[in-house]
Amino acid sequence: MHYYSTRNKNDIVNFAAAALTGLAPDGGLFVPENIPLYPAGVKSSLGSMNFNDIAFETIKPYVQGEIPDGSLSDIVESAFTFTAPLIAVKDRYICELFHGPTAAFKDFGARFMARAFSYLRRGEDRPLRILVATSGDTGGAVADGFFEVEGIFVTVLYPKGRVTPLQERQIAGLGKNISALAVEGSFDDCQRLVKAALADEGLKKRMSLSSANSINISRLIPQAVYYSAAAGRAFAGITDPDGEATPRTSLAASPFEFAKTEGLRQTRKSRLPVTLCVPSGNFGNLTAGLYAMRMGAPVSRFIAATNINKTVPDYLDSGEYLARNSQATISNAMDVGAPSNFERMSAHFSWDSMRNIISGVSVSDDETRETIKRIHEQAGYFLDPHSAVGWKGVDKLIDAGKIQEGAVGILCTAHPAKFSETVEPLAGPAPVPDTLLRAMERNVNSKTIPAEVSALTEYLNEIN
Repeated sequence: MHYYSTRNKNDIVNFAAAALTGLAPDGGLFVPENIPLYPAGVKSSLGSMNFNDIAFETIKPYVQGEIPDGSLSDIVESAFTFTAPLIAVKDRYICELFHGPTAAFKDFGARFMARAFSYLRRGEDRPLRILVATSGDTGGAVADGFFEVEGIFVTVLYPKGRVTPLQERQIAGLGKNISALAVEGSFDDCQRLVKAALADEGLKKRMSLSSANSINISRLIPQAVYYSAAAGRAFAGITDPDGEATPRTSLAASPFEFAKTEGLRQTRKSRLPVTLCVPSGNFGNLTAGLYAMRMGAPVSRFIAATNINKTVPDYLDSGEYLARNSQATISNAMDVGAPSNFERMSAHFSWDSMRNIISGVSVSDDETRETIKRIHEQAGYFLDPHSAVGWKGVDKLIDAGKIQEGAVGILCTAHPAKFSETVEPLAGPAPVPDTLLRAMERNVNSKTIPAEVSALTEYLNEIN
């Protein structure tokens, strides 16, 4: 598989170069020259296949020729020690993406990336410095995924005062090969600083730099896995049992559940592609879903649900893309006014084709709070603020008559216990997974810098 820059189709590289470089030299993002199709046997078996088998089959064509099948299998088994259960809540499917070590969907991409980098850099003497901007969960997932990985050092930039206390402990509480910078600005400022550093020729001569944001193709591709797994299950009309971290206080059956069999719940006859709602900020997650759909996963369309930072929903309505400054909300990981991965989406899809497969919707903080409270009261299920944006987004499109036939699923991107400051006053205390209990005990160790490229450059020169 070859990859090219979104800004120059002649800038062609292999997977290793795209992954380890992160950002293309011209400032563009690397995309695959084509999106492969699942073999017919795989496509027809997505509803019954083991999660790691789906992961292997999804990732394999993107790394073929660079990571042998045996090594890829080892990477997958090491990275995905957890899955993404598809459960039922009320009349909807919920794909729980928070069963990993940092209780957020970004564990999938970060853990695969760390192990892929380790393999691709085998035998290298020069250490690699990874820069990552985060609005909340990315930093913790990348820090955990790369913690104590030999030869790789990570610096996480996060907006000071705009992440939760738990998120800050996950970002800045590990130490060793992980360092953290609290930037006096927004996530967009953090992202701007990272992009500027990665494009700085002087820095690149003095050190090996890469990125672990969703601008890195090696983090985005493994995220396609849980879309294919969830869509396959939904198409077959099957759900999984609740997982260990499932935040459900009521075990009452969902209205469309009627039996359990062999560790799975047979819910209802489906055989229709599913509509999947994706809480969206930087749009890497949705882009991964689009890849899964193109590969053959049975998805009919996507819903891009944002908070008031609705750059992409506005674009889908008008055809005019207007990046803007981000606004702070209670769904802070989605506070992105200039989503980087929109550039990837535009490389693959025109405005018309996007509108044919993506519906945009925006949700306010008040609507988010109301949804958290209502769903807990009605179903005994805790939603975090980002997943609540997704649930409410579906509500709004149903009310507007814009949901087509077939099942609807929502990607729940983070565990509600990570956002106890918001969730607890509305629904009471959510059960806390052991991984989060351990993270809460960490001390924060970060350095504050202004939102200036020179400040980041100075810091990197000091620690190199």
